[in-house]
Amino acid sequence: MSKPLIGVTTYLDQARWGVWDMRAALLPAPYPRLVQESGGIAVMLPPDAPEAAAAVVARLDGLVVAGGADVEPVRYGAERDPRTGPPARERDAWELALIDAALASGTPLLGICRGMQLLNVALGGTLVQHLDGHVEAVGVIGRHAVKPVPGSRYASLVPEPAEVPTYHHQAVDRLGAGLAASAHAEDGTVEAVELAAPAWALGVQWHPEMGEDLRVMRGLVEAAAAAGPSSPAPAPRDPVASGGPAEVGTSVS
Repeated sequence: MSKPLIGVTTYLDQARWGVWDMRAALLPAPYPRLVQESGGIAVMLPPDAPEAAAAVVARLDGLVVAGGADVEPVRYGAERDPRTGPPARERDAWELALIDAALASGTPLLGICRGMQLLNVALGGTLVQHLDGHVEAVGVIGRHAVKPVPGSRYASLVPEPAEVPTYHHQAVDRLGAGLAASAHAEDGTVEAVELAAPAWALGVQWHPEMGEDLRVMRGLVEAAAAAGPSSPAPAPRDPVASGGPAEVGTSVS
């Protein structure tokens, strides 16, 4: 059986390598490593036009929305708190479109940190813009315990309380439509959310890619494999038949 194709979102930022210093599509290496070690094939998804999202998701077996910048508060009807980071509008628009496309098509979806928050926002939920004391030090991954909600999909993957790698200063506030909390921190912060079956959509507030526990990502990869092979790439448009130049296809590799 072929391995499922798992798309992982990336972000655009200034980067340096060799003699070059320019904007690049970035993804920390632990993300694709986690997908690969969990039995999937990882492909990077740089920001694109939102209208391309459905065609991209149609080629995937599963989707990971990675961590990163704070979601712009206007997306959930709030004014910006001074402690909220600068907006990443292009990324917000693209990843919200990917989430919408995955939910509409039944493509298994895992949101990590920002990705969980964006899943909540996509379904009409809101966020707490700042949690005091939740980040131990800037640039340092912390650890804390999360407790699963019995009977949840997350609990079926990780049934016991677990110490997880974490780095976030925002959190889910009001849950989006159809979402249920499936894990909490000791202080009550929502640490995982999910949609009820038959949808396979799970969000975790921590960073599984920074740890050694494969169970959450394996859950996504197994759901993606069970969902069947990804759709074949659409044939390029015939420029003669269409009366104009061929459209440029969207790449997911």
